[in-house]
Amino acid sequence: MCFCILGLMSSCAQSQQIRQVCFQDSCFSVEIADDPEEQAMGLMFRETLAEDAGMLFVFDRDDRYFFWMKNTFIPLDLMWLDKDMKVAYIEENVPPCQNDPCPSYGPSIPARYVLELNAGTVQRLGLKTGNQARNFAPLDNAGH
Repeated sequence: MCFCILGLMSSCAQSQQIRQVCFQDSCFSVEIADDPEEQAMGLMFRETLAEDAGMLFVFDRDDRYFFWMKNTFIPLDLMWLDKDMKVAYIEENVPPCQNDPCPSYGPSIPARYVLELNAGTVQRLGLKTGNQARNFAPLDNAGH
């Protein structure tokens, strides 16, 4: 099944939802990872990520979610967002994991979402904690 959210179509081959998340005047087409299988896979094994693309991890409740970069080939900026889509915590230029065990990255405060974008995006846009994301349609309880 394909979804049309905020005018963006998902890829039927991936059956992954695509949404749009914007900061200031910069918008990103983000794949939604809202179930355990999608969240476990994340952006693993991908060799490229478009400049205006990313992945948004959507959780059912606020918590301290930690991420690692095992089998992730792209350096990333990670942003933890609260339930209101405000940036609560940022890890910039997180490198791919080279050796086991891989380090974990995460906040000391609870968050509801984690947004992964290409490394350097946070600095390029001047993003910081407290910035508000816009143009995001929240998922309903079923996750779609």
